[in-house]
Amino acid sequence: MSTLLGPIRQLGYVVDDIEAGMKHWSEVMGVGPWFYNPRVPIEDYRYDGQSYQPENSVALANSGPMQVELIQCRNDVPSMYRDFREKGLRGLQHVAFWTTDYDADLARMLDRGFTVKMSGCVGQNGRFCYFAEEHHPGTCIELSEVLGPKGKMFDMIRAASVDWDGSDPVRPFPDLSAL
Repeated sequence: MSTLLGPIRQLGYVVDDIEAGMKHWSEVMGVGPWFYNPRVPIEDYRYDGQSYQPENSVALANSGPMQVELIQCRNDVPSMYRDFREKGLRGLQHVAFWTTDYDADLARMLDRGFTVKMSGCVGQNGRFCYFAEEHHPGTCIELSEVLGPKGKMFDMIRAASVDWDGSDPVRPFPDLSAL
């Protein structure tokens, strides 16, 4: 897949306790600092074409160029994260490819026979979609637009991880409207 959309840029883990997850990743794995949003505002969220209001907590950190995302569902609306949990699974749920040409890359995936299962938008130029094709757990593919404020935030998170000394391991998400 990397020959189609470039390198995998993010590993997304579904967790039951995001605070414990951040603590584990920072203290045991040495990954951080974590940028935490207890309730990510998702616009135009759709699952199987239907509109819902998910309530998810998300934490992001980098290990080198790889971003790690921790996701905890806070309500029970349909989502691929909920589906993953209902199968009794925890851990790696998706890999994400980042794009600055979302429309073209989405069209490329659809032309290859992929179908969108879940989609939405986080801030300006922050569209995302997850494809329905799951051949086994942990291989769901997310396509994530990284332009504008979302792209700047991802750059800031990566920069914060460089030479991180373990201090201040959990930090609030920056205000995307200010980026």
